[in-house]
Amino acid sequence: MQLPIWTNTATLDGFIDGITTTAAPGDAEVALIGSKPLPLDEMPALRGIFRCGVGTDNIPFETCQARGIEVCLPSEGTVDIIHAETANFAVQRVLEMLYRDLGDVESWIKAPRPFLGTRRVLVVGTGKIGSQVAAKLNGLVEVVTYDAATNAPDDLALLLPTVDCVTLHVPLNDQTRGWVDAAWLSQLKDGAALVNTARGHVVDEAALLTEIESGRLVAAFDVYWQEPYHGPLRAFHPDRFLMSPHVASTCSTFLERLADDFRAFLNTLSSQGVPA
Repeated sequence: MQLPIWTNTATLDGFIDGITTTAAPGDAEVALIGSKPLPLDEMPALRGIFRCGVGTDNIPFETCQARGIEVCLPSEGTVDIIHAETANFAVQRVLEMLYRDLGDVESWIKAPRPFLGTRRVLVVGTGKIGSQVAAKLNGLVEVVTYDAATNAPDDLALLLPTVDCVTLHVPLNDQTRGWVDAAWLSQLKDGAALVNTARGHVVDEAALLTEIESGRLVAAFDVYWQEPYHGPLRAFHPDRFLMSPHVASTCSTFLERLADDFRAFLNTLSSQGVPA
């Protein structure tokens, strides 16, 4: 008999039979989750959590350990694909921002632009994804990096006014929530772009809205403060706030391997039986 599954994500819809229908939280023994909040207090029968991604900021590990709830993350091979494809997607968004003004087809006016090799891109966060982004961009643009673990805090203030684009690759935690605020954004030069494939809450939404409304900055986001995102910045899509529906890692190979990981997790839980 299949374990009752509650899900707050459509990530694996169509890849595993029977998970498009969500069990009631109170009946669920397995939670298949994305980046949205998990109502753990409403799930007394929960035995296992499977996270469809590498972010863990919405998983209460201590509570899970106390309740004996198993937490499963994607396998190493699946994670490698997540990192590589997210990096690929971030690079594409950076290049799209740098090539955003090409002219007009109707009037056949060609907009002059700087040589790509002279553009400067700041990669913020040099972990598994950010380091790949920096490596992939190297040779196309001038790449500079900042990571709180290896740089002095003053380094960021020196870099921000000098770059044409910033791409964010930091986790969401108490230190990074709202970190990209009005003071942070004000240091960017006019016309600079912000790319975010990390977490929406790393950026102060109201501060970014002010900059986008003024026309001073542009941005490309794949992650948001609420998803699906219907906030005020959506009004500026696609010209000044380019949106994508949280798809940075969502290639078919990743989804197929993630589905295999989830099946293996279900088999493990099923073989354990119902605890006494």
